[in-house]
Amino acid sequence: MYRRILVPLENSRTDDVIVAHATALARHCGASIVLIHVADGFAARNLEQLNLRESEEIRRDRDYLDAVVARIAADGFPVEAVLASGEPANEICAAAVREQCDLIAMGTHGHRLVKDILYGSVANEVRHQSMVPVLLVREPQQAP
Repeated sequence: MYRRILVPLENSRTDDVIVAHATALARHCGASIVLIHVADGFAARNLEQLNLRESEEIRRDRDYLDAVVARIAADGFPVEAVLASGEPANEICAAAVREQCDLIAMGTHGHRLVKDILYGSVANEVRHQSMVPVLLVREPQQAP
């Protein structure tokens, strides 16, 4: 069914939900997992053009990815990580092709209208851009 699953992470609560779902799916399919985090701060977006040194943001992102990789690998899954910079939806779609993934499994916050207009929706952009199938898993809502 699936051989390589790309799992975008954003260093939020939603990551735990999608990682649990993706690892269960990977176990079922015998797939490997490729994690991606897209750093999108000013330094990350302009690292190469301005010949900047790696920022604290990127170091934290790399440490976070390494910790998630270690946790997944400890459960016996083949897992890799990609730290990208730029526009998240574009980088996720490009990584899916470059890394030869046959599924993108993303967590969503379940924002509605106003928050999507204010914050945008990376998941929505990916779902429209990607030629690779996209699985969206919504983060459970917190009790009020």
